[in-house]
Amino acid sequence: MNTSVVKPMNRVRLIYQFVSTIFPIVKQELNGWQQIAARSPDPRLRRQAAESIRTKAFHCQGGSIYALYPGVSRVDAVRFIVAYQTMSDYLDNLVDSLEVQDELAFSQLHLAMQEALDPNAARSDYYMYYPYREDGGYLERLVTTCQEGLNKLSAYKMVQEEAIKLAKLYSHLQTYKHLAAEEREAKMLNWLNPYLRDYPEITAWEFAAATGSTLGIFCLYAVAFDPQLTYWQGQKIRQAYFPWICGCHILLDYFIDLREDRETKQLNFVGYYEDTEMISERLLLFVKNSLEKTLQLDYPKFHRAVVQGLLAMYLSDEKSRDSDIRSVTQKLLGGSGPGVKLLYRLCCQLRRMKVL
Repeated sequence: MNTSVVKPMNRVRLIYQFVSTIFPIVKQELNGWQQIAARSPDPRLRRQAAESIRTKAFHCQGGSIYALYPGVSRVDAVRFIVAYQTMSDYLDNLVDSLEVQDELAFSQLHLAMQEALDPNAARSDYYMYYPYREDGGYLERLVTTCQEGLNKLSAYKMVQEEAIKLAKLYSHLQTYKHLAAEEREAKMLNWLNPYLRDYPEITAWEFAAATGSTLGIFCLYAVAFDPQLTYWQGQKIRQAYFPWICGCHILLDYFIDLREDRETKQLNFVGYYEDTEMISERLLLFVKNSLEKTLQLDYPKFHRAVVQGLLAMYLSDEKSRDSDIRSVTQKLLGGSGPGVKLLYRLCCQLRRMKVL
């Protein structure tokens, strides 16, 4: 089995291995899914599947950092992560790009995200309420690939419940977020409010942002390679990743898209902050708590590298230098611990080389 060494790598070596070893495997997997998507009979579904891979491949690249978690089979991990993330991106396109605004249809489509994490689940008719359905078995094959990957992990049963919890939150977000503008906010708040008593440190929109990340699911998958894994360890990971690390991930994503989303009137959770001072204050809180939570986990240096890598990857995007948020970018780079600026410069170089 091709596994990463159990001794964790330092940050620079981790990134080198990530780019040189993992990226090519990701590309190979995505090429395979592109070929399958191209056989979808419905041209609308075929187009959305192809576009989701073409424009969002970096999601699969980023998530595949967990293929370098100590003790993980790299090839197996990339196969699972790419299938799951590709499914997520495809469904996101279906609920966002084809002028459909049907809550029941969106909810039914996203059953795929939950059933993909249960190796014993019978597959639902995901397109039951959606106006287009002839995808040539593309979505079902994505689900099956994930289920087959999980069947290989003897310890997955220790984290399955926590993974499905996160998938359900993600599914609810995608269902409500893409409804018509005049109803989505009320629907989302009605869904979110019962959870907030358990998360008094964050706002409703910060909670919503955290539900939009798949990183917690990928981490739970990665740790399930350990045959000695306990249920308690799975709980610790979910609590570290949600809401802090997952929230940090998606808030950074929304942060760099702030100007673009304002111009196009798209929902942006960072747009709910009053001003740039509050943006920097809240994002720094998520960074601080994310880094602190990594200390409670096995291989804390790996998880810390993930958090700092998120900062480096998103803040190296040219959109982070927009005049109205540039000052926040500088505060985040300066206030996120030693090593972030080094990773930031590395990501800038990778962007110039068009690797990212």
